[in-house]
Amino acid sequence: MSAVNPSQANGGTVDLPPFSLDVQALDLGEGIKSVGMELLGTESREPVRGAEAAEIWAAALQGLCGNEPFVLDFFSHIERVTAFCEMQEIAFREATGRCIVLTQPDEQQVRKLFERFEAETFGMRAGAAAQNPDSDLEEALSHRGLDAYQAAYARYTFCAVCEPEDGWITVLSNTLWTSEVIRRVRPAVQAFDIHIARPQ
Repeated sequence: MSAVNPSQANGGTVDLPPFSLDVQALDLGEGIKSVGMELLGTESREPVRGAEAAEIWAAALQGLCGNEPFVLDFFSHIERVTAFCEMQEIAFREATGRCIVLTQPDEQQVRKLFERFEAETFGMRAGAAAQNPDSDLEEALSHRGLDAYQAAYARYTFCAVCEPEDGWITVLSNTLWTSEVIRRVRPAVQAFDIHIARPQ
């Protein structure tokens, strides 16, 4: 008598991973190339939040960057961000206007930032250009928020708008299409019980 596979015990249904990362091209207007990544509970279809989400996002973004330099941009609640970075020994610089730039935090530091500032919207830039201050962009971030990336992302491998509370990251890039985002992210999140999908 052969053993029954638990995943097929209920009418042949297959157990699905608890998390899903949906990756899809977005239409943000003419001439803007973007890909959305949405982290959801597979069954609930609700955004994943908290420590588990922070860990997954940190790994996914590390995979997306690969070996390229990157920075994180914060432009609200500057005092709280600064105090947290000092406490966690995360390197940062005060940029033009009200913008704090975090220079190449490691994966664990990114995880802590996603968990601590889950309710905030912040940005990320990756590519060779991220090694140098970008005063025009940083000034624009201070006044216009992350909309400023739309005029600047072509200078980078990608810019990203991070909205952890909504389970959402928008990647603006002229070189990273949906398939390339998946190719980079998949091995980085392999350690998690997560399904990567391209919604139709």
